[in-house]
Amino acid sequence: MALEITDATFDEVVLKSDKPVVVDFWAAWCGPCRMVGPIIDEVSTEYDGKAVVGKVDVDANQEFAAKYGVRNIPTVLVFKGGEIVNRQVGVSPKKVYTDAIDAVL
Repeated sequence: MALEITDATFDEVVLKSDKPVVVDFWAAWCGPCRMVGPIIDEVSTEYDGKAVVGKVDVDANQEFAAKYGVRNIPTVLVFKGGEIVNRQVGVSPKKVYTDAIDAVL
């Protein structure tokens, strides 16, 4: 399962990570988000130990969604060394996310 990331934990979990980090910005009411959620959970399991995979509920945690210009959800950002290296907006196939991680491993 993907890690739940909040505004309070974002800095520590995402920006200070020594591994690549995948962050799914989503909301419970968002239909496309419910399609991406299981894909992100699968990616989390497959990349356990190699990358951090988490989710940010934008309704409850707006600070970093605003900071990174997340205007549409789902938006999946890949971070390496605290910097965004990939951005996917909308629903994408699993391979798009795994390719993005593989590119920075």
